[in-house]
Amino acid sequence: MTANDLTIPLGQGRDAGKPLRRKLPLGKLLAGLCLCLLAGIGGLVAFTSDPLGGEPVATASIQKPALTTSTATKETKTPADTANVKHLPADESSQQRQAAADLETESGVRVTRQNGQAPGSVVIRVPDAQPTIRLATAPDRRLVERGRHGNLPKIGPDGLRPADVYARPVTPQQRAAPIRIALVMGSLGISANATQDAIQRLPPNISLAFAPYGADLERQVARAREDGHEVLLQAPMEPFDYPDNDPGPHTLVASLPTDQNMDRLYWLLTRFPGYVGIINFMGGRFTANDAVLAPVMKELAQRGLLYVDDGSSGRSLAPQAAASSGVSAARADVVIDAVQRGSEIDAALARLEKIAREKGTAVGYGAALPVTIERLSRWAKAAESRGITLVPVSALVSSPRKS
Repeated sequence: MTANDLTIPLGQGRDAGKPLRRKLPLGKLLAGLCLCLLAGIGGLVAFTSDPLGGEPVATASIQKPALTTSTATKETKTPADTANVKHLPADESSQQRQAAADLETESGVRVTRQNGQAPGSVVIRVPDAQPTIRLATAPDRRLVERGRHGNLPKIGPDGLRPADVYARPVTPQQRAAPIRIALVMGSLGISANATQDAIQRLPPNISLAFAPYGADLERQVARAREDGHEVLLQAPMEPFDYPDNDPGPHTLVASLPTDQNMDRLYWLLTRFPGYVGIINFMGGRFTANDAVLAPVMKELAQRGLLYVDDGSSGRSLAPQAAASSGVSAARADVVIDAVQRGSEIDAALARLEKIAREKGTAVGYGAALPVTIERLSRWAKAAESRGITLVPVSALVSSPRKS
């Protein structure tokens, strides 16, 4: 039997001069290093004063000019004071920059300094945007009655009109503004893309008119009203070249008996809730006939709705018929996209602005074409800087005649 490590007696059979090899405990060394690292991180967190808890910090440098006597002794401003533009006296102190506190107050930016814990840095908080104006919920059950084709608007038992309840609120400052313009964007509800584009890109003071034939009208109208847009119903009316130019089913036609036109009107009025009134779609022949207009206007008056004439026909008698029936009404002064080119739309908006400066108010109408939405959106962004106040069309209708 050959000798091996199992048969050789313990401690014998090895070379006497050969050293005994010992293996290093690598696992224990690595575990110890990890424990040390965790302990170091814990100590850093525990003994470091970080008021932001490790969140990212933006550092902004604000130059602070020396205070002058005039800025150091100013009275405390109220929010109403800081909303107005300050006109500094034309003296030597006006050449110097305002104190940092004044700049912060007037800009609406609140600056919080970190009490020396973060030297040379400040936290800047920009104020939230103004709260969105919310329109009344539609339908208001007090203003609804059941008809043959669906729910119809009506005047409430307390005299409330849909034209008032569903209108976009107007502030006293808007009512008192010296130059006011109302714009109506029509032909919405047919193209989903155009409708969404108009709702998103146009300021909420622009009123939106929906055609009665869209497949998803109630949802689209609700979205427009949620974004603050006042809405109208577009009623198709007979043009001069009808039926070659047909506005669609349920068009109000001058040659039809009154009861048939009224039944068509009732169908139109049930398409969606929450509108302040109606605006014509086409209708050159129908609106030129006072006899067929009168029953329509009488019905609108009894239901508390307003009427807007889109200004497309110079022969329209709608404003006079509305006044005779006690209907709040307005007429567009300019069709802004009668010629559907960008330069022509810009020129039409300039004419509208000129009318508003001369009269104090003006109403414009346009269709929801991509070029119209793009040009109107651009114009509206700069209108306020030129002293123009945009208001919903309900703010510029004439008062109904008192009986």
